[in-house]
Amino acid sequence: PRFFCTRMQNWGLNTYLYGPKDDLKHRLLWREVYSPEEEGQLRTLIKEAQSRGLRFVYALSPGQDIVFSSPCDLTLLKRKLRQVSDLGCQAFAILFDDIDHSLCQADSEAFSSFAHAQVTVTNEMYRFLGEPPVFLFCPTEYCGSLCSPSVQKSPYLQTVGEDLLPDITVIWTGNKVISRKLSVDRLAEVESVLQRPPLIWDNLHANDYDSRRLFLGPFKGREPWLRGHLRGLLLNPNCEFEANYIPLHTLASWYRAGSQERKGDIARIQGKNRTSCRIYFPNASEGQFYEETDYCPDRALSAALHDWMEELNQPLQAGTSVVEKLPVFPLNSSSPPPSPTKGKGESEVREGEKRQPGQVPASRPAVPAGGGRGRKAQGRGLSGGKGLLSEAQVQLLVGLHYLPHEHGPSAQKLIQDLTWLKSNCHLVSANSKKRPLRKSRYVDEWRDRASGFLSLCEDIAQLHCSVVGGANRAVLYDLYPYVWDLRNMALVAKAFVCWLGEERTTTGTELLGEESEPWALKGGVSGEVQMLLPIGGSGELFTHPPPLFPTSRLYNIRPYRNKDKCGQDSGASHPDVVGDRCLGPCLALCPEYSFILEDELGVCGCILGILDVRSFAKRCQASWLPAMRDKYLPKGNNRSDLIKLMEEDQGEYPDSLLYHFPSQLRLDTLPELVDVSVSRTLLVTLLVALKANGSQGVFCEVQPTDRQRLEFLTKLGFLEILRGEARSREGVVMARLL
Repeated sequence: PRFFCTRMQNWGLNTYLYGPKDDLKHRLLWREVYSPEEEGQLRTLIKEAQSRGLRFVYALSPGQDIVFSSPCDLTLLKRKLRQVSDLGCQAFAILFDDIDHSLCQADSEAFSSFAHAQVTVTNEMYRFLGEPPVFLFCPTEYCGSLCSPSVQKSPYLQTVGEDLLPDITVIWTGNKVISRKLSVDRLAEVESVLQRPPLIWDNLHANDYDSRRLFLGPFKGREPWLRGHLRGLLLNPNCEFEANYIPLHTLASWYRAGSQERKGDIARIQGKNRTSCRIYFPNASEGQFYEETDYCPDRALSAALHDWMEELNQPLQAGTSVVEKLPVFPLNSSSPPPSPTKGKGESEVREGEKRQPGQVPASRPAVPAGGGRGRKAQGRGLSGGKGLLSEAQVQLLVGLHYLPHEHGPSAQKLIQDLTWLKSNCHLVSANSKKRPLRKSRYVDEWRDRASGFLSLCEDIAQLHCSVVGGANRAVLYDLYPYVWDLRNMALVAKAFVCWLGEERTTTGTELLGEESEPWALKGGVSGEVQMLLPIGGSGELFTHPPPLFPTSRLYNIRPYRNKDKCGQDSGASHPDVVGDRCLGPCLALCPEYSFILEDELGVCGCILGILDVRSFAKRCQASWLPAMRDKYLPKGNNRSDLIKLMEEDQGEYPDSLLYHFPSQLRLDTLPELVDVSVSRTLLVTLLVALKANGSQGVFCEVQPTDRQRLEFLTKLGFLEILRGEARSREGVVMARLL
């Protein structure tokens, strides 16, 4: 709390509203009083805030199950508020947001309406506490889009405006739950109905509704002179504390821009910087007028980035006394994602500690070998070292996680380029009818734009590595799930564009239209990139928790090239045996559905796909098996067993399977690869390519004893279709529709 309150004090913040859903006694168990231990923690937080000159507002949300007419419930509510008051709290809030409008039978008989019941209880609690100077009320209709039939004609809001005691402040979020802009006209309309200026509960940077979204952009869409129409402003920030530096810093600039009032009595906030993240104006009254001063979000963002750079590269540890975490920071938030370093911090995963799904045993190295890779794969676990985030990388980070209604420049370029490249892939398609244009400026434009897109994807991968390897572990704790998710999405998108550039035959997919609220399309930039991929609607392929131990190793996924060599086994009677049997047919007959996984040391995995197993089997019989007989049988009959195994490998699958799942895949990675998420990304890359060329389903054969791979595929939506029936030997066929 000390670090948190010090930052608020230095930035001129004057109010903190405590209303976390993590505290079960705030909402779900609101009737229960705090235990002595919980009392001590809450008292410490209250005193720490007050010692820094901050106002601590305690919020309670009883609306889910309170019986408004019950003397027992009212007594319990008073008991809870009295307990917090005795701890030193002098400001309170009663919240009735996100609940049903219905009343139980007893309340229907006691009150004329839902609003009447809420207002009656709120007024009673306000008087019970001695009419404190700060008492907030959050209505159930807390924004324009929730009002029925409209703000001006809402019976609910009219009752609140007429019956709620005048010194109680009403919370409002704007025209929507997450308002892109706040306008003077709309606020004046609300003020006339409520008969008092509202207090804005601003959800601009709140991210608790989507675990894949983060908002690092500037405070925007609120002109400084709006303050003349407000009782105050509460900013509901990101769930992750370290993600709120720019939102709070730019809000400080916004507050300074409107702080030169010409008249009216307003509480002055003293501090190193006269700013406000959570600003409350208890004496604001009608008729106040503020000089319209200039506020530029871009300039404010630039200043915030400059100041943030110093803190980003400080060697801070998550969970230590230097960066103490509040149990809960945001208003109305769910718990943040689990720490990627929780438990072992920077602990290393030893090489070969645990073989992940899809890995082949060291005795059967079937992974294609690339140039420059040594025989030993040292250090494939966690890359150590502490680095510094550059300002360009932080700008990229902010641009990719900007605002709920608006992407930053880097995110816009990522989405626009991928959209254009996919829509114009016919220019480089193998079935293009405009052969004369293949060397024209249109093809050059496609390849130039693809080059820029691939470069941006590489920058995202480097950003992920810098965050993981950076000195500030507190920043890693909060930002890692987001940069990890975007890194994986960029890997798939980059491989997809590279695949398109190899003159593939592809089909397009429809894009989703825009929705009114930001949560309509999940995932932010990652979600939009996902929806541009042919399998974008398969959410289970993209939504998985990050690995417990983050790695800063760089990975790349690319299409297979002819110069890539199949893995060799020097101990075998022929060095090509393993490669010919395991990978040879796919690489020879359908290399366009083969992808290579690389890291800094070289090739560490591959995935092979077959678009149409029926036609592939016929081609094997016609060309591949005869070639293998010529290669191995002439040297002696001792290799006849090998040819027999190759023939069995191409055994037939039931028509009932191939009707729904015409495609097949095989995934192999080296045992040293400990990042399971990279294997998932590699598999998704192949599914994208198969779907782009019309496949409706894919299957994979797994040995029944390989529990890790079975679990891996199950998490990605694969189901067991056949067991021991697909071929002469035992095997489990896992499949999923595309």
